[in-house]
Order: sequence, then C-alpha cells, then structure tokens
Amino acid sequence: METGLIASIVGLACTILGAVIGYVAFLRTTKKESEAEGRETGAVLTELGYIKGGIDDLKAENREQRKTNTEFVSRLTAVEASAKQAHHRIDRIEGRDAE
Repeated sequence: METGLIASIVGLACTILGAVIGYVAFLRTTKKESEAEGRETGAVLTELGYIKGGIDDLKAENREQRKTNTEFVSRLTAVEASAKQAHHRIDRIEGRDAE
C-alpha cells in the first residue's frame, strides 16, 4: 500500500510539474509572438512614414512646377503679344517701302 501511495504522489507531482512547464512555455511563446508582431507593425508604420514623406515631397514639387508653368504661360503670352506688334510694324514698314 505504501508503494501505491508513493506512486500516486509521484504521478500527481509529475502531472502538476508538466502542467506548470506547459503553461510557462505557452507564456514564453506568446511573449515572443507579441514582440515579433510589434516589430513587424513598427516596420510597417516606419515604411508608411517614409512613403508619406515622399508623397509630401512630390506634392511640394508639383506645386512649384505648377507655379513655374503659370509664370511661363504669362511670359509666353507677353512675348506673343510683342511679336504680333512687331509683325504689324514690320508689315507697315514693308508696305511703305513698297509704295
């Protein structure tokens, strides 16, 4: 009877020890998975930040280009008007020479 009692105690102790080891392993694995997930999330957020910064730079360049194009259009309009006046003057001069 004493042997059966000792065997039961050892069996119960091994069962409890196994459950404790299993729980500790579960906690450890969960912590590692959380850390890995946190790293991945941080990397994604960092990349999104770089992309956002690049888009902001492109928008600023686009605004500057639009401003430059607007300036060129106004200057081109002035040059066209000046060329038209010059052609009228040339036509008048040639018309007088022909007379």
